[in-house]
Amino acid sequence: MTTRILPAVGDADAARSVTTLLSQLPEAEPAAPVGDSTQLIDTLARLAGESIEELPEVVLVHERIGPVPALELIREVSLRFPAIGVVLITADASPGLFAAAMDAGARGLATLPLGYEELTNRVQAAAQWSTGVRRHLGAGGDVFTGPGGTVVTVTGAKGGVGATLAAVQLALAAQASGYTTALVDLDLQTGDVAAYLDVQFRRSIVDLAVITDISPRVLSDAVFSHDTGLALLLAPGEGERGEEVSDRSARQIVSALRSRYEIVVIDCGSQMNGANAAAIEMADTAVLVTTPDVVAVRGAKRIVRMWDRLQIRKAEETVTLVNRFNRNTEIQPPLIQRITGTRMAGTAVPANFKELQGAVDAGRMHELDPRSTVKQALWALAGELGLVKPSPGGESRGGILRGDKGSIGGRRRKGGTTGGGG
Repeated sequence: MTTRILPAVGDADAARSVTTLLSQLPEAEPAAPVGDSTQLIDTLARLAGESIEELPEVVLVHERIGPVPALELIREVSLRFPAIGVVLITADASPGLFAAAMDAGARGLATLPLGYEELTNRVQAAAQWSTGVRRHLGAGGDVFTGPGGTVVTVTGAKGGVGATLAAVQLALAAQASGYTTALVDLDLQTGDVAAYLDVQFRRSIVDLAVITDISPRVLSDAVFSHDTGLALLLAPGEGERGEEVSDRSARQIVSALRSRYEIVVIDCGSQMNGANAAAIEMADTAVLVTTPDVVAVRGAKRIVRMWDRLQIRKAEETVTLVNRFNRNTEIQPPLIQRITGTRMAGTAVPANFKELQGAVDAGRMHELDPRSTVKQALWALAGELGLVKPSPGGESRGGILRGDKGSIGGRRRKGGTTGGGG
């Protein structure tokens, strides 16, 4: 039986060495190496989207792969693509690393410098394990499968700019269009998603932080099923417990959610920590919310520069949303774009708190009037970001979402504007 092998090696010289050795293995079919963790996940997601049988039997992960650390990458691959046998390539053969690699989901460890016999044994063992898992998956099982959904993070340039409102409405738009959607409150100390949606629930994201193997059943026990159909994973009621959610646990939680839901919207608040930094790094789209005033725009610029310094996200990979927009203000979206270096959302949210006040005070943001210009702008943004399904007629914009008469849906043209978007 032919064994398909996908190496994930960042260093060019190491990649050539691994490829040369793999080409000598019996019945091996090595693919071209991928250079970083993002490329590896994207490649596997594309193959899994076609069929589980298209996935390679073995993935080799080099210890110096980046930007996601090797062990975290192995954990994500094992969780999202359980039919793949992962082998870690490392110069450290200590029992501690071996145990950590096995805990992350690796099926073997090959030491540097690579030897033919050792690599052959590790690859063959991982391939045999992969074949057995695929046989099991053919009969069904309580495991995550598939390429995973889209993750969108929403971050505030400073407190009070409307990040939670934006996250809630983006999630509601996705759910109303027919996508299975999870809304996560990763504003760990001051999260307000529960208050916006009139929810009282004793479980929170902290309950998942100490679990090393998040199965679908464990995940379903931690989320709250809202009347709207949204799956809510809430911030802890005691803010100090937010420290229990590490960057490592955040990566695992986001991976589990992505594997179960088509859309995952994460409210990251305005205070940076390891957990929401990990979520922003993993996100397909990172939205930064600001208001058109000097203090907020300075905050947005500060956050963008911090993300770049910490290699969390580049400025051009961030989408900035202007909330409380007014055409009469001196600070307009083109100026914000020049200051921050980010991409501007084609939609801007108009300043009209009077529309929101009743729903905010009642904690019933999901019952906001569909005629609200604020809601229409945010649901149009959902369409712009690809979070809503096209209308049945196949139109790309302006469709009405199921169950919310009058709201805006459908994918918008890139760079288009709606409502008050300058």
